[in-house]
Amino acid sequence: MASTKEYRDYILEQLSLVPGVTCWPMMGEFLLYADGVLFGGIYDDRLLVKITPGNDSFGMSEALPYEGAKKMYLVDKVDNKERLKEIVERTAEGLNLS
Repeated sequence: MASTKEYRDYILEQLSLVPGVTCWPMMGEFLLYADGVLFGGIYDDRLLVKITPGNDSFGMSEALPYEGAKKMYLVDKVDNKERLKEIVERTAEGLNLS
């Protein structure tokens, strides 16, 4: 099942506090970048972020974006823009340290 453009638009609006967010379509899903760093994506109308040491404190559950992929964190509470900004910032920081 592919993600809808409506859900993509909603998530991008929710991520509006995060500077430099870009979104690229990929095989029916959407990859998300913050200042050029791939931090997550929209898969089956779910927001998922990469697992990093800095974002484990948010208590998110692990999920597979698609069969055979590495596990990611499922961001199940996407209605809080400030929380989303923190999650993305910590995820990107963790990826830059790797």
